[in-house]
Amino acid sequence: MTFRTLARAVACRALLAAAWLPLAGGALAQAPAATLVPAQSEVTFQLKQSGVPVDGKFRRFDAQLALDPKAPQGGSVTVSIDTASASVGFADTDAELPRAPWFDSAKFPRAVFRSTAITALGGGRFEAKGKLELKGTVRDLVVPVAIAQNGAQSTATGEFVVRRLDFKIGENEWTDVSLVANDVRVRFKLVFTGLRPL
Repeated sequence: MTFRTLARAVACRALLAAAWLPLAGGALAQAPAATLVPAQSEVTFQLKQSGVPVDGKFRRFDAQLALDPKAPQGGSVTVSIDTASASVGFADTDAELPRAPWFDSAKFPRAVFRSTAITALGGGRFEAKGKLELKGTVRDLVVPVAIAQNGAQSTATGEFVVRRLDFKIGENEWTDVSLVANDVRVRFKLVFTGLRPL
């Protein structure tokens, strides 16, 4: 191979690399971040006390979502909840929830879910697998999510069950599940702007 032939081959490879890099960058780029609309979003929970359903909510929370719905495997979601903001609408109970037997919010101020994998199930439905950290304990959690879009807004909804005793929520006499049931159903509606079309 002459020097001129070698130079041509090198130049050709450089041109091919230059043409390929923008395509590769687009494929490998992270999904754009969506923006939470807190005023339209909510995280609620329901438990049973002595067999009677009790509804509550978290008044303060945040969520970060980076997701291309058509390529969710590259996406991520993190939801962070202020445990001291838990409320069931009764002043005495609300005052107890941040204390040590329950959320111990002074020591563990936030409950955090971080996804490790997001899978598309079709029809705007997804499955987010990840880790839930609550009161110093971390456990695996699978969260089903449905996303509906209306104009510039995307609404992610879903629900899952957490066993409170897995996270030492309700200690001492409150471990009696005949008083407060172990299963707590958590529901969420998170409204975002900036999410790509489904």
